[in-house]
Amino acid sequence: MIHLQNLNKTFNPGKANQVNAVNGVSLAIKQGEFVVIVGANGSGKTTLLDMVAGSVFPTLGNILVDDEDVTDLPDYRRSRWIARVFQNPVSGTASDLSILDNFRLAAMRTRPKGLSIGINDDFKKQVKEKINTLGMGLENKIDQPMGTLSGGQRQALTLLMSVMDSCKILLLDEPTAALDPRSADLVMRTADKLIKDYQLTAILITHNLKDAYNYGSRLILMGEGLIVKDIDAANKFTLKQNDLFDWFG
Repeated sequence: MIHLQNLNKTFNPGKANQVNAVNGVSLAIKQGEFVVIVGANGSGKTTLLDMVAGSVFPTLGNILVDDEDVTDLPDYRRSRWIARVFQNPVSGTASDLSILDNFRLAAMRTRPKGLSIGINDDFKKQVKEKINTLGMGLENKIDQPMGTLSGGQRQALTLLMSVMDSCKILLLDEPTAALDPRSADLVMRTADKLIKDYQLTAILITHNLKDAYNYGSRLILMGEGLIVKDIDAANKFTLKQNDLFDWFG
């Protein structure tokens, strides 16, 4: 599904502030795999995610999605495969538009920008049914501006919007870092359910070791731009939470 081949990323090459963020990472992620990546600040995990998303281009190496080389494609041209949820709940949504209009935009992400998408009763019903699964009571407030919602509500809706179209890959960039514990729990449970229900291939970047322990089918530890540990599903099941804390000890 996703193949990263000898990825390197150097920022400010040849200057005093040169940073070698990612150093020769090769990684194969299968269809339907939920990979969790952890690591200290500066370990390269966010840069790696940015390169998969297409918001940062590698200095060296290749990125393949479904055997198609997407290395030089910007993020908007990868949108037919990839959806991303950012750390900041404000990112990825339009504050001044209603909940329904935000879902309309999400549905149009990979389609021709026709005027008919989202204006019929069937679409409204579909949106309400999806929102109802959150148990937040927002299904009857679809005309409410997105900017009036809490961070947790916006992040949960962003997850739902990510599967409004033909998304195959979901990138979760520390999606709970700015949320209170209750909202964070809801967002992670929602993400996990959507990944399973839609058989998505997913990558989660997180500093929350509890989430890294509880979620995902594969666990990767990065350090100094390299993959230090790569724990598959069978071995992840045998891990203890203290094992993760020991990695950072």
